[in-house]
Amino acid sequence: MLELVIVVVVVALIFDFLNGMNDAANSIATIVSTRVLSPRWAVLWAAFFNFAAAFGFGVHVANTIGKGIVDVLVVDEYMILAGLSGAILWTHFCTRFGVPISVSHALIGGLAGSALIKAGPGALVIPGITKVTLFIFVAPILGMLVSFVLITIVLWMVRKSSPDRVDKLFRLGQLVSSAAFSLGHGTNDAQKTMGIIALTLYTAGYLGDTFYVPFWVIISAHIAIGLGTYFGGWRVVRTMGMKLTALKPIGGFCAETASAVMLFGTAMAGIPVSTTHTIAGAIMGVGATRRLSAVRWGIAGRIIVAWLITIPAAAFVAGISYYVIELVRRIPLG
Repeated sequence: MLELVIVVVVVALIFDFLNGMNDAANSIATIVSTRVLSPRWAVLWAAFFNFAAAFGFGVHVANTIGKGIVDVLVVDEYMILAGLSGAILWTHFCTRFGVPISVSHALIGGLAGSALIKAGPGALVIPGITKVTLFIFVAPILGMLVSFVLITIVLWMVRKSSPDRVDKLFRLGQLVSSAAFSLGHGTNDAQKTMGIIALTLYTAGYLGDTFYVPFWVIISAHIAIGLGTYFGGWRVVRTMGMKLTALKPIGGFCAETASAVMLFGTAMAGIPVSTTHTIAGAIMGVGATRRLSAVRWGIAGRIIVAWLITIPAAAFVAGISYYVIELVRRIPLG
């Protein structure tokens, strides 16, 4: 039993690492595309603040993942392992081809898929899944609206300043806004892995009668996502920061600031939103203030399709993974 728990914890941290790799684009796309920092310094900057998010932001999202997606009474280590397998395989596939998916939704889809195969629809916590599904649409729309309003206000405030002065000011501002976004990213996304590890420990009896997130789990998850960000997925960075729309420092600042506000708000509310959805919506909102054609809507459309299929695709892969794991378990040894 202990060996299996260790395997699941290690696999969960691998997933967290891949989360950081795919979501590196979210943390650094705007600051790289505006050339405020080089890619290498940008990932170091983002990785540091991903880790710093371990301190002082609570575990509300971790509790939602641990208790609000599938019924804890049907959960076991094999089901979690299958769910993580589905999430990891789908995330790796999308990172390999430069598709900025929601790694959060890959994890939720993976859990749901393995739970469905093990125990049927009754294993799902419908209110929790409904809330997550709703924010597939709400997060990018709110990100777009907040960034649109923010950049409109900021442009009005600097309307009498010279372009060079504005550019220099918001290059410095982007260091702050990208740090805030990375804090929000670490706060929201690392907690999803914390929830999985804590759920594993709880179902195996290592947390006693009360579900909680041990401090060592918090630190481990933030180290893993920070390292993943450092070794980031460069194909995804190009898609998010260089293909979706052309950005200047003032636009990058507004997109990151709007996204950070969204991420902190949803993290405190315990809503596991997608950082990918949020920043992509914010980038489109900034681009739309110039003209609608400034956003490359064809690329945006392909990104949205990937968002919509992530939960069912990860669920499908996780369901197959659970079936394979059960077949292997039934093979007699010797």
